[in-house]
Amino acid sequence: MTVSRRAVLAATLAAPGLAQAQTWPSGPIRIIVPFAAGGSTDAVARISTPGLTQRLGVPVVVENRSGAAGSLGTGAVATARPDGNTWLLTFDSHATLPALLPNLPFNLTGDLDPVLLIGGAPYVIAVRPDKPYRTLADIVTAARAAPDAINYGSTGNGTLGHLTMVLLAARTGTRMAHLPYRGGGLAVNDTVAGHVEMMIGSAALVAPQIAAGNLRPVVQFGPERLPALRDVPTAIESGFPGLEAEAWWGVFAPHGTPAAMQERMGLALKESFSDERVHRTMTETQQARVVLGGPEVLRAFLDRQIATWGAVVTENRVQAD
Repeated sequence: MTVSRRAVLAATLAAPGLAQAQTWPSGPIRIIVPFAAGGSTDAVARISTPGLTQRLGVPVVVENRSGAAGSLGTGAVATARPDGNTWLLTFDSHATLPALLPNLPFNLTGDLDPVLLIGGAPYVIAVRPDKPYRTLADIVTAARAAPDAINYGSTGNGTLGHLTMVLLAARTGTRMAHLPYRGGGLAVNDTVAGHVEMMIGSAALVAPQIAAGNLRPVVQFGPERLPALRDVPTAIESGFPGLEAEAWWGVFAPHGTPAAMQERMGLALKESFSDERVHRTMTETQQARVVLGGPEVLRAFLDRQIATWGAVVTENRVQAD
């Protein structure tokens, strides 16, 4: 049997990457979270690291690089060496970056390879228990009575929480002041402290404070009620059909990271999040719907998210901080 020159060339080019993949991992692995510590993305990343460390046999550390709607940390991964030592675990605002920051120094879909869609959780508007808002109608009524007087915190400009409030304001003809934070934990702290009137965040982010009685959920933006928030109506039930927003978390690799490394990392992530204790933490503590979809699932999902929320950014002229 003869071997074509093309096949020989392909094998020669693949050999270094294959050899590198076979010896990987040989040192610490970084998971970059492009948001400040204390938010749901940070929590999801740190939930996974013990299992990853055990399965990969090397230390796996989380590094927070916040700023510019998540583009700073994302860019650090997009331009990192594709050697399997750097990975991105990011949040829903990932899909809004092309519309929000059209001059990104990297290509969102070309410079990052999808690895795993971990799952998602609906957005929730939450307030301190001493605030008067008990329904979405209460918020709309108050906003109509005093334009721009009511403020709300979110996990950042251009995140799905912010864009959901933009849609709500557009559909109700109201105006509310937006206070973007560099991380979910900061937004939660200021809401609990009474520095902001209300906040919108993923159910994963606000669940601990709701359970502790420090925040009261007003409305959730999933397609149906979460079991843990069965007394909290959805926006659809509150008279806003089609107004849905779910936070999500996904893992990406620098483009060109050898396929064998991506497959092994994806498998280690799936096994870590499938662990009974971790899965229970995700579904009960983080209020997440665990998906664990592979590269093609994440790729198709991201394309839809870019199209949907990019249009909201463009149509409402949302700008980065």
